[in-house]
Amino acid sequence: MEAGGPVIPVPLAAFGLFGEAFNFVFSGTEAQTGGVTVGGPEQVLDLAARQLEVTLFALGVAIFLALPVGLWLGHRQKGEFLAVSAGNAGRAIPELALIALMAAAIGVGMVNLVVALAILGIPPILTNTYVGISQVDRASVEAARGMGMTELAIVRKVELPLAVPTIMGGVRTAAINIIATATIAPLAGILTLGDFIIARNVYGDAGVLAGAVLVAMMALALEASLAGIQWAMTSKGLKLERS
Repeated sequence: MEAGGPVIPVPLAAFGLFGEAFNFVFSGTEAQTGGVTVGGPEQVLDLAARQLEVTLFALGVAIFLALPVGLWLGHRQKGEFLAVSAGNAGRAIPELALIALMAAAIGVGMVNLVVALAILGIPPILTNTYVGISQVDRASVEAARGMGMTELAIVRKVELPLAVPTIMGGVRTAAINIIATATIAPLAGILTLGDFIIARNVYGDAGVLAGAVLVAMMALALEASLAGIQWAMTSKGLKLERS
């Protein structure tokens, strides 16, 4: 083509399956079973919103349960075996089996799913909180005690600010684990982006690829958001030390 000539648009079909996945997300395609249109912005946004809702709910429960225990154990510098063992045991639990077990015990639904995902998020938060608090310089802690600060005040004003980067590292790991595992939520009766991946017979290969790419993009966005929160919560002294 000569310089200055017209630009010929490249059809999405030239990108193969990725082009089909793009069409699936932004235009929708006919279901593999025929008769209805699947995908498209409305369905994608609805499932993405539900996946984010489930993730944040489960992450909140995990933080609520794991953070106080990690703070208490780390402050007392006791229970290292408990914190580390609980973390390792939690990582070993197969989420699919856990959801199936809970479905048999209490049925499918949001509660079942959130509890299962929260259990996945507890180990890194508990372990990182314990490690972050227990590794705070003991001289700073003893100096705070010498000034008459209560144990709770020491945790809030001395240990917690210094341990923010380590604790948030655990929260970020938990968030990624949860949002990735939330793709199996349809098995618990809650439709998320994982429905595109699991129901291949309905959405086809384009839907599977679209679902995988969308989940990956959501995970990156959540990671970036939590990194920003971590930066905002980190004290200026630690920022200068790490820069």
